[in-house]
Amino acid sequence: IGTYGVAVLARHHCIPFYVAAPSATVDPECPDGAAIPIEQRDPGEVLPEPLPGVDVWNPAFDMTPADLVTAVIPARGVFAPDAVAAACDPTERS
Repeated sequence: IGTYGVAVLARHHCIPFYVAAPSATVDPECPDGAAIPIEQRDPGEVLPEPLPGVDVWNPAFDMTPADLVTAVIPARGVFAPDAVAAACDPTERS
């Protein structure tokens, strides 16, 4: 959690934002990040004792829009965000 916020700050300050990720995390059949279900973690990880009227949202990860990413760096090189799926060999996915 936190990659999205860092990407927004990088864009605001004109700093390139790169994502290093294993090729196995790329699913070329996924149309975009909205199609990925985000695991919701136990609220007790954030707030051990419930507070009346307080809801806890505890996602396992966040999504960073491709337009905030300068390039993605999987095992096989450096690619523009829209070219990553084609560049990652599906046989590497586990």
